[in-house]
Amino acid sequence: MVKVLITGSNGQVGSCLVKQLQSCPEIEFLAVDRNKLDITSEQDVIKTVNDFLPTIIINAAAHTAVDKAENEVELSYAINRDGPKYLAQAAEKVGAAILHISTDYVFSGDKQGLYSESDSVSPQGVYGESKLAGEEAVINACPRHIILRTAWVFGEDGNNFVKTMLRLAKQRDSLGIVADQFGGPTYAGDIAAALIEIATKITDSDNLFDTADYGIYHFSGLPHVSWCGFSQEIFNKAVEQGLLIKSPDVKGIKTEGYPTPAKRPANSTLNTNKITTVFNIPASNWQLALDHLVDYV
Repeated sequence: MVKVLITGSNGQVGSCLVKQLQSCPEIEFLAVDRNKLDITSEQDVIKTVNDFLPTIIINAAAHTAVDKAENEVELSYAINRDGPKYLAQAAEKVGAAILHISTDYVFSGDKQGLYSESDSVSPQGVYGESKLAGEEAVINACPRHIILRTAWVFGEDGNNFVKTMLRLAKQRDSLGIVADQFGGPTYAGDIAAALIEIATKITDSDNLFDTADYGIYHFSGLPHVSWCGFSQEIFNKAVEQGLLIKSPDVKGIKTEGYPTPAKRPANSTLNTNKITTVFNIPASNWQLALDHLVDYV
């Protein structure tokens, strides 16, 4: 029996993990949110891991408020670096593996072309810096690790771009949306499915973990698009599905026209070939994930 400990169970990805694992009888899981487990407490992490003795830890907990992170530096590092470190250390002590979600924000966003796992990292803000520190902490603490970098996450639960656009579309006739930042929107349910697939494959051997391909992987959506293009697709789908009478007029604007406390990467496009080659996991189909927008409102 594979035993999976999920942290951040109320988040976008965590909630999807819980839903999907409920239909996996071969996997026993324990899902905890921050009220049940404070991952920034080393002692709490040790106790939970020692009591449950997981085969796999999936860390879906994170401080993802990119702009707030610029002023909440200590909190960002506590959740994004220290928590993953404690979880990885605990995993190592009980012989478990850890699957940790990271982000495109570890890159500068200045590259021409897709970012591969081997590309140099250069975060531009506290959020990206703290997430990179978390990656390094996990790698150093537990050799049985998968770092899953993703981008532009959206889903039925939590706050995200899709929900914001659907709300604004009912309030305004026109919207200015950033058109010079590009990435791959990624459905939270696809991230959860990818993590479960990886967890299954790295434990599906006679000698647990011996044949696993540990390391860093990129997983995000295709086709790549700008925020402006993404919003237009959301509105088109919403009109088709009867959630909107008409689409608002979408006007592409430059990043400078929408200033934020934290710098956003201009290029968040991730190369997902490695995860497809190693685990046979295709890129997220974000357009398909917009076919039931009623679930987002």
